[in-house]
Amino acid sequence: MTGTRVRGWMRLALAGGLALALAACSSTVVRTPQAEGGKSAASTGRSGASVVVQQGDTLYSVSRRNGVAVEDMARWNGLKPPYTIYPGQRLVLGQGGTRSGTTAPTRTVVAPKPAGTSTPAPVSSAPASSGFAWRWPAQGVVLNTFVAGNNTRQGIDIGGSSGQPVTAAADGVVVYSGAGLVGYGELIIVKHNEQWLSAYGHNRKRLVSEGQSVKAGQQIAEMGRTGAEREMLHFEIRYNGKPIDPLLYLPRR
Repeated sequence: MTGTRVRGWMRLALAGGLALALAACSSTVVRTPQAEGGKSAASTGRSGASVVVQQGDTLYSVSRRNGVAVEDMARWNGLKPPYTIYPGQRLVLGQGGTRSGTTAPTRTVVAPKPAGTSTPAPVSSAPASSGFAWRWPAQGVVLNTFVAGNNTRQGIDIGGSSGQPVTAAADGVVVYSGAGLVGYGELIIVKHNEQWLSAYGHNRKRLVSEGQSVKAGQQIAEMGRTGAEREMLHFEIRYNGKPIDPLLYLPRR
């Protein structure tokens, strides 16, 4: 990604500002501060219980409604600061709980390193399959690729021309359509099921609204350069809210 763009789903700037608990968040992609008073004693919560994130929720508000500490909720769900959550995401309310309908991601097994060899770059772990076929959201050359753990490289950038069609990568429902994320310009987020989301940024024009169902290959936007230095599409795939490399799922071309 270009150095001038601020990445991360939580760097927002909404006109007029919001309440302190919702500072730096939008109604769809949110960031939660630490609970006041520092860390509380770890608890096991309600094992087996879970809740689905609604639009406007933050990790703080979900934790408060369910009577648990923010740091415990983050620990149970494997979330790290800035605690980004998304509408439709399922959060467990206790230690050892599992998200409904999810399958555990595969783990990367690294063999012992022979003496005298260098340490290879870390390999991104990802689920073996999403259960459906992904399509390229736009035609064009890949300008920037995904880098695991790098907040400025959470997806890929596809170069193109102004007004070029941007299409849904898979069937789903639009859960966000707006320009509230600094650095993403005109942005669309599509929910494909309980675990999978995709995001499409820097559009010139958005052609779908929140709550609208879309089909794979359906045009949802026109490519642009809002929040970018040139015409491009920034595309992300997220599994349970965490970014994964789109090139692991998009067909080779």
